[in-house]
Amino acid sequence: MRALASAVLAFESIVLALAIPVAITIYNVDAAKAGWVGGLLAISCLLVVGCLRFSWAIPAGWLIQGAALAAGFVVPPMFFLGAMFALLWWWALKLGRMQEHAQVPDQD
Repeated sequence: MRALASAVLAFESIVLALAIPVAITIYNVDAAKAGWVGGLLAISCLLVVGCLRFSWAIPAGWLIQGAALAAGFVVPPMFFLGAMFALLWWWALKLGRMQEHAQVPDQD
């Protein structure tokens, strides 16, 4: 599960970082606010990637998905991108759990 979830969050961090200049140039968001919010979200993704071995990291990932969706109120394309990454996050968790349940223990 961790491999898929980490891939989703790593790619999401790139998208969130690339949304900063879009927010500034197209949607006239204050550069400092866009940099702080977008930067914190992107860094949060990477921090959660490193902490996926802990049980609290999955709910933290869901919080990031919610924050990415909420960014759509300032940068409307983030509604679509946030929903897409939330779906990918859900799917990564689901497939990861299915794979964990399907593993057959080694018989020595």
